[in-house]
Amino acid sequence: MLNVYAFPEAFSPAECDAIVMLAREEDLADAGLVKNRSDHNLRRADLAWLDERDGGEWIMERIMTLVAEANRTHFDFALTEFGESPQVARYGSERQGHFTWHSDIGEGALASRRKLTMVVQLSEASDYQGGALELQPDANIREADRAKGSAVLFPSFVLHRVTPVTSGERFSLSTWVHGPAFR
Repeated sequence: MLNVYAFPEAFSPAECDAIVMLAREEDLADAGLVKNRSDHNLRRADLAWLDERDGGEWIMERIMTLVAEANRTHFDFALTEFGESPQVARYGSERQGHFTWHSDIGEGALASRRKLTMVVQLSEASDYQGGALELQPDANIREADRAKGSAVLFPSFVLHRVTPVTSGERFSLSTWVHGPAFR
């Protein structure tokens, strides 16, 4: 996929478990949208922001290494910062966790400067049903790898969604890289 870069083993299964445990150290918050808006018809998930948890510095170091590699070999975008904390999302079947079609570039000082989005699969594919991360980088819809520890990196303008979780729960780690506006 031209506008998508995949890392089959970005994190080990044990590292994925450690990230989920770190996220669960405190209650997860109800997921909102940009500018603190909320609409459960668009997004239904629970979140933990990793900058609010002690002991997760190694996660950001790994993300920075992966993003640097992908940007150098694939995207060549002008990137300046990681302006937002990585977030762990939990999509649970008890409320059909999902996120409808959207792009990650939006209103707001940070969201308007998002250039790349990275999503890491933290759950085993057998832990849930539904919950597919689908990307539409062109006229075709593609499903991201469900292997635990795999990651996908794509321009933040690419449309994507998480289909409703119908059984179990899915955890993922998302982060954004910022830079000057696209021209």
